[in-house]
Amino acid sequence: MGFGELILLAIGVSMDAFAVSICKGLAVQKTRLREMATCGIWFGGFQALMPLIGFFLGALFYNASSAFDHWIAFGLLALIGGNMLKESLEKCDCCETTDASFGFKTMFVMAIATSIDALAVGITFAFLHVNIIAAVLFIGCITFTCSAIGVKIGNVFGVKYKSKA
Repeated sequence: MGFGELILLAIGVSMDAFAVSICKGLAVQKTRLREMATCGIWFGGFQALMPLIGFFLGALFYNASSAFDHWIAFGLLALIGGNMLKESLEKCDCCETTDASFGFKTMFVMAIATSIDALAVGITFAFLHVNIIAAVLFIGCITFTCSAIGVKIGNVFGVKYKSKA
């Protein structure tokens, strides 16, 4: 997997965290660097951790599935891509249920929920022999950046359009 493909994949898996971060930004009165960093660390950390876990899980089963591993990788990536397309066409209700809390329990649940697809990507990485350290760093850093920016974008639009947002 090349550099460009890795960047595109990292952007793709970070989009759900970006959307939730925008909703978190809509919910707060004033954005501080602390909220931006909190979202970035939680979402970026989990988006980096899940592919690493998936990679090691995939590596455990690699020998048993090496004859058809490319089909497993294809299936997982097709499933993730199809799910992303389906979700893009659905009405997003994440902003309706998001509150302004940046507490441990709230952020933990949201970080897990937004990073499940990254676990499947990590399993695929094991079958494709991807450099997992580079992949995890790219995914974590890009998700951190997108999430932090998402909080700010959500807050800017929330302040500007108030109840319409």
